[in-house]
Amino acid sequence: MPVPSAAPASASSSSSSSSSKFHRARSGGARDERYRSDIHTEAVQAALAKHKEQKMALPMPTKRRSTFVQSPADACTPPDTSSASEDEGSLRRQAALSAALHQSLQNAESWINRSVQGSSTSSSASSTLSHGEGKGTSGSLADVFANTRIESFSVPPDVTATTSTPSARPAAIDLPPSGIVKGMHKGSNRSSLMDTADGVPVSSRVSTKIQQLLNTLKRPKRPPLKEFFVDDFEEIVEVPQPDPNQPKPEGRQMTPVKGEPLGVVCNWPPALEAALQRWGTTQAKCPCLTALDVTGKPVYTLTYGKLWSRSLKLAYTLLNKLGTKNEPVLKPGDRVALVYPNNDPVMFMVAFYGCLLAEVIPVPIEDAGGQQIGFLLGSCGIALALTTEVCLKGLPKTQNGEIVQFKGWPRLKWVVTDSKYLSKSPKDWQPNISAAGTEPAYIEYKTSKEGSVMGVTVSRVAMLAHCQALSQACNYSEGETIVNVLDFKKDAGLWHGILTNVMNKLHTISVPYSVMKTCPLSWVQRVHAHKAKVALVKCRDLHWAMMAHRDQRDVSLSSLRMLIVTDGANPWSVSSCDAFLSLFQSHGLKPEAICPCATSPEAMTVAIRRPGVPGAPLPGRAILSMNGLSFGVIRVNTEDKNSALTVQDVGHVMPGGMMCIVKPDGPPQLCKTDEIGEICVSSRAGGMMYYGLAGVTKNTFEVIPVNSSGSPVGEVPFVRSGLLGFVGPGSLVFVVGKMDGLLTVSGRRHNADDIVATGLAVESIKTVYRGRIAVFSVSVFYDERIVVVAEQRPDASEEDSFQWMSRVLQAIDSIHQVGVYCLALVPANTLPKTPLGGIHISQTKQHFLEGSLHPCNILMCPHTCVTNLPKPRQKQPGVGPASVMVGNLVAGKRIAQASGRDLGQIEDNDLVKKHQFLTEVLQWRAQATPDHPLFLLLNAKGTTVCTATCLQLHKKAERIASVLCDKGHLNAGDNVVLLYPPGIELITAFYGCLYSGCVPVTVRPPHAQSLVATLPTVRMIVEVSKAACILTTQTLMRLLKSREAAGAVDVKTWPTIIDTDDLPRKRLAQIYKPPTPEMLAYLDFSVSTTGMLTGVKMSHAAVSGLCRAIKLQCELYSSRQIAICLDPYCGLGFVLWCLCSVYSGHQSILIPPMELESNLFLWLSTVSQYKIRDTFCSYSVMELCTKGLGNQVEMLKARGINLSCVRTCVVVAEERPRVSLTHSFSKLFKDIGLSPRAVSTTFGSRVNVAICLQGTSGPDPTTVYVDLKSLRHDRVRLVERGAPQSLLLSESGKILPGVKVVIVNPETKGPLGDSHLGEIWVNSPHTASGYYTIYDNETLQADHFNTRLSFGDAAQTLWARTGYLGFVRRTELTAASGERHDALYVVGALDETLELRGLRYHPIDIETSVSRTHRSIAECAVFTWTNLLVVVVELCGCEQEALDLVPLVTNVVLEEHYLIVGVVVVVDPGVIPINSRGEKQRMHLRDSFLADQLDPIYVAYNM
Repeated sequence: MPVPSAAPASASSSSSSSSSKFHRARSGGARDERYRSDIHTEAVQAALAKHKEQKMALPMPTKRRSTFVQSPADACTPPDTSSASEDEGSLRRQAALSAALHQSLQNAESWINRSVQGSSTSSSASSTLSHGEGKGTSGSLADVFANTRIESFSVPPDVTATTSTPSARPAAIDLPPSGIVKGMHKGSNRSSLMDTADGVPVSSRVSTKIQQLLNTLKRPKRPPLKEFFVDDFEEIVEVPQPDPNQPKPEGRQMTPVKGEPLGVVCNWPPALEAALQRWGTTQAKCPCLTALDVTGKPVYTLTYGKLWSRSLKLAYTLLNKLGTKNEPVLKPGDRVALVYPNNDPVMFMVAFYGCLLAEVIPVPIEDAGGQQIGFLLGSCGIALALTTEVCLKGLPKTQNGEIVQFKGWPRLKWVVTDSKYLSKSPKDWQPNISAAGTEPAYIEYKTSKEGSVMGVTVSRVAMLAHCQALSQACNYSEGETIVNVLDFKKDAGLWHGILTNVMNKLHTISVPYSVMKTCPLSWVQRVHAHKAKVALVKCRDLHWAMMAHRDQRDVSLSSLRMLIVTDGANPWSVSSCDAFLSLFQSHGLKPEAICPCATSPEAMTVAIRRPGVPGAPLPGRAILSMNGLSFGVIRVNTEDKNSALTVQDVGHVMPGGMMCIVKPDGPPQLCKTDEIGEICVSSRAGGMMYYGLAGVTKNTFEVIPVNSSGSPVGEVPFVRSGLLGFVGPGSLVFVVGKMDGLLTVSGRRHNADDIVATGLAVESIKTVYRGRIAVFSVSVFYDERIVVVAEQRPDASEEDSFQWMSRVLQAIDSIHQVGVYCLALVPANTLPKTPLGGIHISQTKQHFLEGSLHPCNILMCPHTCVTNLPKPRQKQPGVGPASVMVGNLVAGKRIAQASGRDLGQIEDNDLVKKHQFLTEVLQWRAQATPDHPLFLLLNAKGTTVCTATCLQLHKKAERIASVLCDKGHLNAGDNVVLLYPPGIELITAFYGCLYSGCVPVTVRPPHAQSLVATLPTVRMIVEVSKAACILTTQTLMRLLKSREAAGAVDVKTWPTIIDTDDLPRKRLAQIYKPPTPEMLAYLDFSVSTTGMLTGVKMSHAAVSGLCRAIKLQCELYSSRQIAICLDPYCGLGFVLWCLCSVYSGHQSILIPPMELESNLFLWLSTVSQYKIRDTFCSYSVMELCTKGLGNQVEMLKARGINLSCVRTCVVVAEERPRVSLTHSFSKLFKDIGLSPRAVSTTFGSRVNVAICLQGTSGPDPTTVYVDLKSLRHDRVRLVERGAPQSLLLSESGKILPGVKVVIVNPETKGPLGDSHLGEIWVNSPHTASGYYTIYDNETLQADHFNTRLSFGDAAQTLWARTGYLGFVRRTELTAASGERHDALYVVGALDETLELRGLRYHPIDIETSVSRTHRSIAECAVFTWTNLLVVVVELCGCEQEALDLVPLVTNVVLEEHYLIVGVVVVVDPGVIPINSRGEKQRMHLRDSFLADQLDPIYVAYNM
């Protein structure tokens, strides 16, 4: 089995990138089994073997092949228990579950059920070597998987193929019989269509995958709610109840532990600088530091004499040669940045000591660049940076040769410290070397968990005391040779290799990281060649040496008395040390020489194991229960060796130090002896503060521990080390993790490094690139959620990656009992790196949250993890409409109703009395004002292409009527389909039908480029309306009979088609006059957003009533002009385009919306040119202008476009007003004169096309903010602007004259009170007279058009149900009638709402949240499918960003709507169908998704 060639990066420790040459060479041979001590791999192997019997058919995500060139991958998804979107809240099962767990492991839900307890743990020992063979009998992981997993795991069926592979579960979905007739709903059209799957082919692979997903989300039973459900306004988030059986600490309170006294050695210097002076002047020839070249050969040795003389020169230069005598650039105490590459320790050491001698404070930083480093430089007030000539040449420059100002950095002066640029100090100049005091010596940087960089200030006395303590603990003696593989700029590399080195006149061989990459064995060779006594390494260096040891049989490590492992506190250090020892013991390595130690930037060296006596027994190990650890309690692991953490001690407290353990959060209370806490150290040798950050400093560097009652213990301040651990028997210190890597999920603590170890122990060699795994937590929905990100090998197959991901989830669940929220694989080498090649965790987390991680595979498991959702709402029956009404009256609330002006009281001219029918009005106008222009049609250039005066319209209508009688042989009452582009021909054809007594049906013509999509709708309307004839143009007639059309529909069955292009000049014998105004005038067909085609009947009385109401509301008369940019086929758009001008006599300027596509300026320039006071448009037109002209306002000004003439700009809509769009439109164009008061919206529905319209008089539209959480409960709660979870609603214009509305409970049909949410019912003279449908479904007709309130309406008014939810609110404003104004707010269509978790959601609210999450989301639509919430997003960025959207979408919907997304579908722009009114056709989208016709970029099935 191949062996990894790089160290697994611990979450924080640095990992590697060894050269590819080495990688190839090493990956072949199998490792010898003797050298193996890998406790953790066995645990993981055992845990995974428990899932052996599982047969999982998991839905693999669907990925478009072209998307990710980097990896050939096709991500996938493991199983989970909770039901889809309704039941996550109830995942907290009883404690009894844990007992049943071990038996339950056979079934398919097993591993998820564990997570149901919401519990979790910390991890186990090894991982670095987790890739070799197992011990003897157990065989390797690879074998276990090879033999047992294939049939047991049942490779996920390749549901991407069209043929169905036999999968472990039957994948049939029970679909209800296809029951939507495309004329009308069968049964009530209130029934939410969301939960049915009408007309979707069952064989679609999407359905199969969703069925697989549902099979993994089994639904727990729910106890019935006893009491009447009343939710608090603050929805209660489930707080996980603590498990009564959880372990609790039982020991006594710990007492601080003292280290041995710091011996007073007579020749210890009074300051470190004094030691340098002593060796530099008396032992000038002694070697101090040896640097290596790239191949690992010694290239230069710095002697103590040279170090002293060069440091003096630098100190003199810094103080005297940088500025003028009167204005020096540097004064003692100033901070100076040291920017030196990792392969130049010599220059760094000279610079460091030069600063100390000059009494300025060195701040070593990494190679220039990071913004966070800029924060450090700023907080330290640094204006000067020292560097080498080579390094300076490598820095990026501007055109004129200056060094680029890095982002976030202060302005720096760069000083090169190469010898040739330094001035020799005069003979009489001496540096000031005083005894060490508390003044700062140097600042060491550290990166916090959040990614900010802080400087830990170390005083001169602490620096000295630390060197003394290290000298005593490590028993250094003068002239010893040490090999340092660590970064010499900070931490142990600096403390031993630069500082303690000079204190004891040691000789350090510095092995840079770049050498380790090409020659991993170089440090071992240096120890051998120089007979070094001490080596400073990390686990990864041990690991690499083992990988490469075959190259060198003859190295000897017998000279080592100490092998200091500086990350000995990591969970996998035990096995690294064991394996290294077993391999190199034969090369002379003494077991007692391995000395793990624990360090932290704040407390410096916390503890170190002293070299043992040869032959003495080695220290014991602690084998701890992970479950105990997750509760912060130390328990020796007895029950299950799989979930054990084996840790080694890091020796004793440092000489002269004192240690205590305090609770990691809250006040620093001392822990009990069997409790895990944060290690705190008190000693002279520790950091003194975070430079420039007083607040943070106090909580870290000046901690006084307190006892259980809260009173301080002693007066000695301690420093928090950031390490978690305990003091074991014999005062040995054990570290189990870092505060930075602490993940607290549902009250239990896990360690990021432990989870990384588990991930690596799952056969990761095929999938994970160089063991690079990052683990962090993100806060989503009131808890921390674990995210695992790994780099994927370039050659990993999709199948391998998916197998690995699903096993990692199982392993983490089994061992740590915690669910992973998100597991992502990114292409190799793309995670942000720390300077030494490790993974930069905080930047990775930031990329994840910003959506810039670009994963190539992702797996979200929100159903498993999120166990704190509020309980689903269960509606309780029992409160009748009468009691609601009485309750409202008692509470002093009026019944929610509102009405427009009373038509009876308004005097109109003789028109109404004289002419009941629109045809009579037209004839009258043709006689009275024959040449008055009624219509003007513009083309894209803005030129008039066609006009119609009263007489021309009348004449043309007559000719069409005669053609209908002669050619069509039609009788009065026959239905005629009008198929015309938007224009005047449509209008003439309409009046032609009325003249002949036929009933016109206007239909949008098919699109020549997309006949397959558009022609069937035309066909359907022709069939449903039982049209006897089609009137159209010659072009369209040819199209209807073309070969292309025949491909879409059966062209032989069209009714008579008559083209009206060349009409005979023939007088009509007589114009038809309907016997009563209740006769049918026209049919209005429209496809609703839920995909329903409905036709409504409009009588002549309704037409006259509607035109009259609009005339009164907008004050229309013959001298007025209005501009209309709308589709003229249905609803109010049709009425404004074809009817109103004839009734009121005003002139309509018609602008077909499609012309805007070729000329965006058309609508606005027309309004400006004709000085239009009233204009009507649709949301799609407004959006086109806002997006297209938003950045061209200056150009509009230059063209002389001015909108100050506009009094009303009305958006015609049948939906909740899109406030953000109308606001941005108003804001954008206010610069060219648009009044902010002008823009308003209308509201209409199928039963009544015009209920509200702003008009000219009356108060401006009002707005309110309502609470979204209450809306879900069907309640209205007004909140202040800026309240969290608030929604801005705007009034939909003013109610038209003669219209009454009432708000009604849709279930009980009882009236509701003011500011209550309910269905809007309407009563008006212009309500449609019923549905026109294939069946005469009288019950539905009665229910929607002629229904009565169940209670409280003495008048027994007949109401029509709009199917929209809304509320009425009385305002402080005065209406035209002098009464207080009642505002109507529309919330959304009932048909569209999603019922999830017992609550009512409006898709637009979820979509608004989703659209805000990432700049690359162009559009979004949501729908439900079998109780799963499906979110479809259009990606307008590059396809690499597709998978970034999955976690962002899941997070935002969870945070803002308390819902778990089931499926995220990423598609190309323009895929979400939008109708002519600019409304999303969500049901079409759902059908296309289920029929697998979307060609998605990516489909993620959330587990």
